[in-house]
Amino acid sequence: MRIGTPKETAGETRVAVTPETAKKFAALGAEVVVTRGAGLESGFPDADYAAAGATLVDQAEALGADVVLKVRRPSADEVAALKSGALVVAIQDPYGHIPDIEALAKAGVAAFAMELMPRITRAQVMDVLSSQANLAGYRAVIDGAGEYGRALPMMMTPAGTVPAARAFIMGVGVAGLQAIATARRLGAIVTATDVRPATKEQVESLGAKFVAVEDDEFKQAETAGGYAKEMSDAYKAKQAALVASHIAKQDIVITTALIPGRPAPKLVTAAMVASMRAGSVIVDLAVERGGNCELAKAGELVTSDNGVRIVGYSDVRRLASTASSLYARNLYAFVETLIDKTDKKLAVKWDDELVKATLLTRDGAVTHPNFQPK
Repeated sequence: MRIGTPKETAGETRVAVTPETAKKFAALGAEVVVTRGAGLESGFPDADYAAAGATLVDQAEALGADVVLKVRRPSADEVAALKSGALVVAIQDPYGHIPDIEALAKAGVAAFAMELMPRITRAQVMDVLSSQANLAGYRAVIDGAGEYGRALPMMMTPAGTVPAARAFIMGVGVAGLQAIATARRLGAIVTATDVRPATKEQVESLGAKFVAVEDDEFKQAETAGGYAKEMSDAYKAKQAALVASHIAKQDIVITTALIPGRPAPKLVTAAMVASMRAGSVIVDLAVERGGNCELAKAGELVTSDNGVRIVGYSDVRRLASTASSLYARNLYAFVETLIDKTDKKLAVKWDDELVKATLLTRDGAVTHPNFQPK
């Protein structure tokens, strides 16, 4: 049983296996192979992997392992190097990328998408969306504070009083809750909004004020899985009017709203941006899915005509060491369930609820019902 971790491409600084988890995999009887330099950008030098019992190899050998652990879905070149029958575990981003999922199927691999892990008690330690979103929410506040150019907490000084900054968090999932907590710790006056009724109590428990149109539709705006539902146009109009009046008074706005399988909902229009004061900041964490802010651009810092700075750095690659450590532990917790501890070999239970929920491809076909080719 060989477990391989290649070096990520396309600017991804995280790594799927850390020296800590390499040692744990070795204890399960696996031969761990890691591409030379795979962990350098995450702060994990090759010597640390070697000390943990991993073997340093070239990229092709890591991709040719029985189990390939990655951060992002394999590229076309990487797919060509995969061994038929291998397990490939990563954040696959399958929505809207059916041809790429079909390519994995044609390669004969069993591809698992970690972001499809069900949100049940047993799988909490495997929840990559939560571990990464938590860091994204924290980093969003740091980015917002850095671009704001003023102090966040109220300060009483001999030269006068510095008023506290006002921060508005749009979308109260894992990222939003961490953003609220971080902004509060830094001394900002925090408000937040979400379409899910259950989030009101969570927001208030963190010392922030909840802002939303609380009508009958709002009271039913959550799926059984805990995700936000797509709201009606009428509700969107009412909520947009409330947000428009509120956002004009804010110093920092952080947007985190995403609906699985859909483009990010547009929450902040150009008109709303125009209503904000010069020097205000918007941090759009949904920018890779089209963005919640109409003017946001992925990977860029945009300044509007009226001087509002819009941050489009949506990922956690600038927290690579911490993000990798958490992600690697998520992967280990899942892959451990695929290994027979007695025989020290792979023993996937294909009828296990975690396997069925995350398995995209197997035996040359796309198996997940949500991503069947049309």
